[in-house]
Amino acid sequence: MTLFTGSQAVAEKLTVDLRGRVKLEDAGFDWKILGPDVIDEDYVVWQADQDAYAFSGQKCSAQSILFMHENWVTAGIVGKLEAQAAKRNLTDLSSGPVLSWSTERMLAHVAAVAALPGASVAFGGKPLAGSEAFPPQYGGMVPTAVSVPLETMLASQENFDIVTTELFGPFQVIVPYTADQLPMVLEACERMTSHLTAAVVTNDVRFSNEVLGATINGTMYTGIRARTTGAPQQHWFGPCGDPRSAGIHTPEAIRLCWSSHREIIHDVGPVDPNWSTPSPT
Repeated sequence: MTLFTGSQAVAEKLTVDLRGRVKLEDAGFDWKILGPDVIDEDYVVWQADQDAYAFSGQKCSAQSILFMHENWVTAGIVGKLEAQAAKRNLTDLSSGPVLSWSTERMLAHVAAVAALPGASVAFGGKPLAGSEAFPPQYGGMVPTAVSVPLETMLASQENFDIVTTELFGPFQVIVPYTADQLPMVLEACERMTSHLTAAVVTNDVRFSNEVLGATINGTMYTGIRARTTGAPQQHWFGPCGDPRSAGIHTPEAIRLCWSSHREIIHDVGPVDPNWSTPSPT
């Protein structure tokens, strides 16, 4: 059995090459949905900043896209996210080098997303102060967010692919939505090909149930303190419903991923001393 972490395309090839003897950790373009109830704003902002920008966004469970209910937009969530992100710097290592994307490549991707109709850089989009001292193969960018209209994201496959490209660094896409656009948000979540972690930030049980019932990410947090990062006691890689999905931490995950079922029957006797050969059947 092989446990593979990586892209869906490679996972599908491995499934064929290894004749199904594979368990998969789905890749992580991880979404978060802010529900209609605006409470505990400072905590929600802090958690969103941690999810998107801690370790400069270099986590498989990093928050890659944030769907913001209109109530949160009205409450000024974007400005508060910007203020929190501005606290990060190289001096205290709350920001740092990106190991797999150069600065130029990150800025080019930011520009490509921001060039979509109606999109714009909400904050960031500049080199990280001090990153000029990094080795040239590494990158440095301040925490960055690009706002993209939901209609633009879903307008074409090309747009969708650009928006959902995972930049393994301090970058996220933020998408405002209205109450009647929730079905479009759920469509976007299910069109994504990565289903690792996700979060539904709400204490509205009906809203939460609607989202949870329509999505398949392997590990999902729900509640006003919901996050995408920080593996729970049982971290399941998803997607839900795929028998190749892998997990870690618990006896169940170990049994399902690292062992297999078999039957061994011990029948060592003794044979009854009065036994005689029966007639054939």
